[in-house]
Amino acid sequence: MAELVRQQHLDADVGYHGFGLQESDDGDLPVPFPDDFKQGDFLNDFPGRLDIFSAGHTHTAAVTVEVWDGEPPEQDPSLWDEQAETDFESTSGEVAVWSMSLGRADDVITLADSGGSWRVRVSCAGRDEAAALSEEEGIGEGAERYLVQFWPATA
Repeated sequence: MAELVRQQHLDADVGYHGFGLQESDDGDLPVPFPDDFKQGDFLNDFPGRLDIFSAGHTHTAAVTVEVWDGEPPEQDPSLWDEQAETDFESTSGEVAVWSMSLGRADDVITLADSGGSWRVRVSCAGRDEAAALSEEEGIGEGAERYLVQFWPATA
């Protein structure tokens, strides 16, 4: 049974309906965030980068990142508005949150001591509330909640 290695809570500044998780050192990425961001697609992957499409235009999303030593237990789909899985390659083992409007955040997510291949599952709740807050107030905080789970990819 897989075990949780580490968990981290952070805020993601969402602008223009999006934010990203990207290699902390993005100098060698062929397509750095936010280039080629696809509006409307919940989760898109690029080498060393994950793009997340938010239901709200401008707000602060609550993000919990978990790193597991194997595939984590499945989440009950009824608890989430959206869920998606994809592969992620990390050259450094460190990932940062990137905002459309503010760039790279200070928070660093440590996946491992070095690079490697990962699976990632992104789950989101509170999408309707985030969309409504964006339309009514302009900015919401913590209405949209994400759980991002990383685990080593198997060959």
